[in-house]
Amino acid sequence: MTTAVVPEPSVALPGWAHTYSGKVRDLYVPDDSAAGAAITAEHGDVVLVVASDRVSAYDHVLSPGIPGKGVVLTQLSLWWFEQLADLVPNHVVSTDVPEAVAGRAMVCRRLTMFPVECVARGYLTGSGLVEYRASGEVTGIPLPAGLVDGSRLPEPIFTPATKAELGDHDENVPFSAVVAQVGEKTATTLRDLTLAVYARAEAVARERGVILADTKLEFGTDPTTGAVTLGDEVLTPDSSRFWPADAWEPGRAQPSFDKQFVRDWLTSAASGWDRGSDVPPPSLPADVVERTRDRYLEAFERLTGAPLPL
Repeated sequence: MTTAVVPEPSVALPGWAHTYSGKVRDLYVPDDSAAGAAITAEHGDVVLVVASDRVSAYDHVLSPGIPGKGVVLTQLSLWWFEQLADLVPNHVVSTDVPEAVAGRAMVCRRLTMFPVECVARGYLTGSGLVEYRASGEVTGIPLPAGLVDGSRLPEPIFTPATKAELGDHDENVPFSAVVAQVGEKTATTLRDLTLAVYARAEAVARERGVILADTKLEFGTDPTTGAVTLGDEVLTPDSSRFWPADAWEPGRAQPSFDKQFVRDWLTSAASGWDRGSDVPPPSLPADVVERTRDRYLEAFERLTGAPLPL
């Protein structure tokens, strides 16, 4: 297992204490100051979720980051939460955040998270394609013969995965494994909500000339209401595969609105990096950073219909 080295956030936020950093996000909780007590009094048990500009690939956090990426992830998540509000509640409480993280942070209700990544696939690619080529199935779901990279599936499927530790890979599992973890009733609820969110988002994206190939969602229980609630980020280029519909061509890798430029450069001869070694990747060239930034911004603009001023 490779351990991802995540830098500590350098920003101090009045009323908030840093508690955790993942590959992309930093989490804060109200501190013991008067300002922290005021936050708790107003919002209850909350966490400040800050999306950084960090970018990761192949279990490494890379340098430099992608300028504006944190704003794109946060603002696109907020937009999607609004589109999905009638389907499932979400964890966002407020966007009134410290000025230092304005635009890239959300005050969120603390949820009791389910130990499963809820994945919906409408197209065959990535780890699903690897499974299909080996067995004709994805997480135990039989699929028709003759599918290729980028094929549209007869209907979307729920292909859950276990949550991995930082630096490790999630592992695709059958639905029965989710039942064993959380019980049949909850597992069925998670599956149905995941597929409902995917169906809504796929239709919205398609109207805008974008294919939503697959997406990863996370749910938790609201400790106050007991409701299954959508958490984390939602339907961003970091958690979903978005493809331009006019360039879709099954049988090959599809162009995508994400960090594919980063992955491609890292695995090219130009980077000089051996993925199988213990040596960290080199710094990203300016043109790779810029082209990746452009793809994130284009995804936001295509989906929401509005530019994102940065």
